[in-house]
Amino acid sequence: MIRRRASWLLLLAGLASAATAQPSPQRQADTQRDYQATLARMGLAALRPGADGQHPDAPNAANYDEARVGPAAPLPPLLRGWDGKEIKSAGQWTRIRRPEILALFDREVFGRVPATAPSIDWGLDWSETRIKAGVQVVTSHYTGRSASAPTLGIRLDVTLPQKTRGRVPLILELGFPEGSHFPGLRPPPSTGPDWTEQVVSRGWGYAVLVPGTIQPDDGAGLAEGVIGAAARGQPRRADEWGALRAWAWGASRAMDLLTRDRRIDGRRIAIEGLSRYGKAALVTMAYDPRFSIGFTGSSGAGGAKLLRRHFGEQIENLAASGEYHWFAPNFLKYAGPLTSAELQVDAHMLIALAAPRPLFIGAGTVEHGDGWVDPRGSFEAARAASPVYRLFGMPGLVGDSWPAVGETRASGRIAFRQHEDGHSNAPNWPAFLEFAANRWSANR
Repeated sequence: MIRRRASWLLLLAGLASAATAQPSPQRQADTQRDYQATLARMGLAALRPGADGQHPDAPNAANYDEARVGPAAPLPPLLRGWDGKEIKSAGQWTRIRRPEILALFDREVFGRVPATAPSIDWGLDWSETRIKAGVQVVTSHYTGRSASAPTLGIRLDVTLPQKTRGRVPLILELGFPEGSHFPGLRPPPSTGPDWTEQVVSRGWGYAVLVPGTIQPDDGAGLAEGVIGAAARGQPRRADEWGALRAWAWGASRAMDLLTRDRRIDGRRIAIEGLSRYGKAALVTMAYDPRFSIGFTGSSGAGGAKLLRRHFGEQIENLAASGEYHWFAPNFLKYAGPLTSAELQVDAHMLIALAAPRPLFIGAGTVEHGDGWVDPRGSFEAARAASPVYRLFGMPGLVGDSWPAVGETRASGRIAFRQHEDGHSNAPNWPAFLEFAANRWSANR
């Protein structure tokens, strides 16, 4: 027990260091080497530059003006199958169109999980009892390991009320260990209980899965983590997974453990994330129907934002060396010879894959520092996804007008809310938890 606890503490120290340190020159060089090799394998000599979000006078400056968005290319048809026939029922969506869209995302965007992906065995390292929001809770610290990938150590911390009546709902966050935050971002000033305290105050549990222990967040890491373990020394194929799909895969492996815990209600487990982890939370909802509700915050391009909109981050940014590893190599061609207009999927289709399950989409405002993620692009994508919810006899996003700041648009199965505190989920947690409570109560 002592040795296992010591190894866990060393892992925690390493994560804390990684969260604050810049990549080493060697790691940056390895990323650039893999990026160039990936472009060469794809036959891509050069890609278009992305939007410049730092210099408003640059020729390719990011657009933050709604009046300059201009006409966008038509969205790919959501309810028309490959055979040209219209999808008219929930059954047709489930049997025909949903698998077609998933196959497109597999091949062209997020990549498929190879058959060589490692199996994960969860081991309990240690547990602790503590007080959270005046409630006595038990936090269990797990590590996921694999015999086929000895260096892999996936970190999952699960916190539950010590005394419960029956099985409790649980929120699974893709994020950094409790008490830390996204590198380079300061959390907003505390004005009340944090999200973990709010969850515990409801008598629920929460868990934190650390994505960086599943798959490192850079191109150099493609030789490491679960992607490296599955690749067995070979470069990724054009349609194989990137980090977003790997993180979602890790969330599914966490779900395997959570549903075996008799203290947790497996029918009421949510997935949540911010920024790149908001993208991964949405990808998780698309691929794993066991998650009954999702909360994606400030997910932007590659998440809930429409890629075809000329606002904030663009597809060319996603294909650059800092983010290309999130996606399948096939995705890079849409920043080269092809464009986003030729991509057969967009964010409305990703959101629709969650149907009919509830989904909460949040962001900060453009005026208060979250313009890069294009909040309105997520709102428009949610509106465009809503016809699939209606196939199930349920409203998706209700209301066509752009919501006021702080207004929670949550009368349908898709909720939307923007706030004034920038790139953060913190101000949206009370609204999300109320949304989840209402939906979970209605479904019981």
